[in-house]
Amino acid sequence: MKDSILILGAGIMQRPAILASKKLGLEIYVVDANPEAPCIGDADHFEKIDLKNRDEIASYAQSLAGCMNLKAVFTAGTDFSANAAYASEKCGFPGHSYEAAVNASDKALMRQCFRNARVPSPHFILIEKKYLKNTLSTQVVNGLKFPYVIKPVDNMGARGCRMVRNRDELFAAVDEAFKHSRSGKALLEEYMEGPEFSIDALIYDGTFTVTGFADRHISFEPYFVELGHTMPTSIDYKKYIELVKVFAQGARALGLSRGAAKADIKWTKNGPMIGEIAARLSGGYMSGWTFPYSSDLNLTEQAIEIALGRKPAALESYRFPLCVEDAPFKMFAYDCDRSSAERAFISIPGRVKEILCLSEAAKISGVRDIFPRVKAGDRVVFPRNNVEKCGNVIAAAQNRQDAVKAAEEAVKLVTIVLEKGNPETDDFLRMKRAKEDGHFPPEAFQLPKEVDRAFIFELDCESERKIGEFDLISSCVPNSLSGCMDLCDWNHLTLGETIEKFDKMSLNHGELNYKKFWLALIRGGIQGALYVSK
Repeated sequence: MKDSILILGAGIMQRPAILASKKLGLEIYVVDANPEAPCIGDADHFEKIDLKNRDEIASYAQSLAGCMNLKAVFTAGTDFSANAAYASEKCGFPGHSYEAAVNASDKALMRQCFRNARVPSPHFILIEKKYLKNTLSTQVVNGLKFPYVIKPVDNMGARGCRMVRNRDELFAAVDEAFKHSRSGKALLEEYMEGPEFSIDALIYDGTFTVTGFADRHISFEPYFVELGHTMPTSIDYKKYIELVKVFAQGARALGLSRGAAKADIKWTKNGPMIGEIAARLSGGYMSGWTFPYSSDLNLTEQAIEIALGRKPAALESYRFPLCVEDAPFKMFAYDCDRSSAERAFISIPGRVKEILCLSEAAKISGVRDIFPRVKAGDRVVFPRNNVEKCGNVIAAAQNRQDAVKAAEEAVKLVTIVLEKGNPETDDFLRMKRAKEDGHFPPEAFQLPKEVDRAFIFELDCESERKIGEFDLISSCVPNSLSGCMDLCDWNHLTLGETIEKFDKMSLNHGELNYKKFWLALIRGGIQGALYVSK
């Protein structure tokens, strides 16, 4: 009988684990609450179990260990590494302890572990829903020096997470964090200013091997939406070593000892500070896609080898030692020979009519994958977290510049056309915002203040002007925008490229109101322009 593995989750992020398990010759069992999860067909067996149900997962694993030669329980890219560790521990398999995995899942416990071990991380206040008034008394709130960050203690993907810039934003932000917390707990922590990085590592037998170090690209204050990542990092080597050292210290403080670990970490004015550490491989296409494309190492396969109680032979053959003073582990790294870039494409609010040019984008040299996350008929929103994006492009090349260019050129091509007459789209283009969101969502093109004033004045003067149904938009650009053609929107299109794209797509656009059209284009990019045209 073949050895078998139980994988928690059957979504896209679990596909690398399923394929790596096949390569290793394992019988594959997957569990998921969704009987239509996209990767169920890639596995040998499926059982419908909610990933939140720790005891049912453990019971199922124990039954497989008894009669199906189960050797490992594994997850990647889910919230449930603690449940994987619990089931693994019940079965007597090697791996991170359940206690350590819980420390790496509950952000309040995580912060306390860091505080106890003096690992650099933000000052925090634990907020429980039932004790809210006592925890955030008037005296406490008046003493806060904003900005702070609010986040649920038990969720990922930046859901329920946002910056709190003043007292007026605080309680609405706390309520939103509670909505995304299974435990009714949230953290209010000091905001860390500085560039952010994502780091993967494998820990076993007293060693800590860095297996991916990427620059994260975060946008849309007061929210934290990752519009992509690029690897290898562009940070200098001295800072690289300091960041890796603090990651290793954080992992030790949590008790992680055998398995995967993933850190979100920043370089601040005071040096490295840890955002979070998880007891699993990273999601966001890093561990399963961009790192393998950059290095030729199947990282997920190596992590599964560790879960099986084996030494990861390919990793050990090519890693190199890192000279890190006073590190809690023997430190190594696996290098990247090439560069990879992941970039997201996003939408203004509305309902999808069609998505154009996905196949053309996939043909761009260097593009390796395109993962659309929405389809015709789906409701879309402007993202406040990392699960509300519309899709992702992954590219690889010999150098960073070419990888980034390929990914961004592909994003430029993809066009999400929205259905007409949608109140959410109308409100967005009129810039109707919730009071607590301030200037979010932003306009597609952020005009300088003096240009914006001139633009609005010019449109007001031309409020009755019409654009003929066959007129090229490029022939009637407001004078105030003449110096702004290189401004970029969130999907990497410049203003000049957007105008050119509209002219190619809409040769017969119908008669347009000049003011309404240009406001829609500046506020909603190509989507806004198409929405108000024929």
